Amino acid sequence: MRFEGKVALITGAGRGIGRAIALRLAQEGANVAVVDLNGDNARDTADLVRNLGRQALVIQADVSDPDAVQHAVNQTIEQLGDLHILVNNAGITRDMLIIKMKDEDWRKVIDVNLTSAFLCSRAAVKHMLRKRYGRIVNISSVVGLAGQAGQTNYAASKAGLIGFTKSLAKEVGSRGITVNAVAPGFIPTALTEVLPEEQRAAAIAATPLGRLGTVEDVANAVAFLASDEASFITGQVLSVDGGLVMQ
Repeated sequence: MRFEGKVALITGAGRGIGRAIALRLAQEGANVAVVDLNGDNARDTADLVRNLGRQALVIQADVSDPDAVQHAVNQTIEQLGDLHILVNNAGITRDMLIIKMKDEDWRKVIDVNLTSAFLCSRAAVKHMLRKRYGRIVNISSVVGLAGQAGQTNYAASKAGLIGFTKSLAKEVGSRGITVNAVAPGFIPTALTEVLPEEQRAAAIAATPLGRLGTVEDVANAVAFLASDEASFITGQVLSVDGGLVMQ
């Protein structure tokens, strides 16, 4: 029960990787603020958290909106009593070759995937600094490490998260706050289910472990980085990709 008495706020927690992270932390004792743009999905995740005997707070919010983010953090602290763990997981894709990409497709992906992490971290860090304790985990992607044709917006957002992670880790480390990133490989979720079968097969073929990952694989890595077992790890990027991208 590594997270007994801890409170976690997870963005994009209504489904997929975010939901798996919420359940993984709840299994080990965390109470969870489930933040998602889709209220129905958020309520479903919250019900699953409560079934594990933990408190769950549903917050329907656009995490690219500064006011909504500050309200979410304030609401978490007021109703769940504290904030120890922040997982910046919210993300979207709007794939297109750059010559056809619209300005809005660029801005929206950057806002949801990258700016939201800045907004959430800024709001959470104010509280964590006073407590002299915090764990921030940002969900990046192997695309942020290696790039991918047709995903300049997504790759930029996920690579930006890595630079953001390292810089913030240096800012807040002296106050007992760690900041790390997880870079998933090919994980079947709603974001990847639209990909053609040949692309899925190519990803498996390029993965040394010879299989797709699971949302639980990512959630396990997040749980480790959010735990006190990782108290001397900060500014790092943990690839959970079956060896797809080796540095």
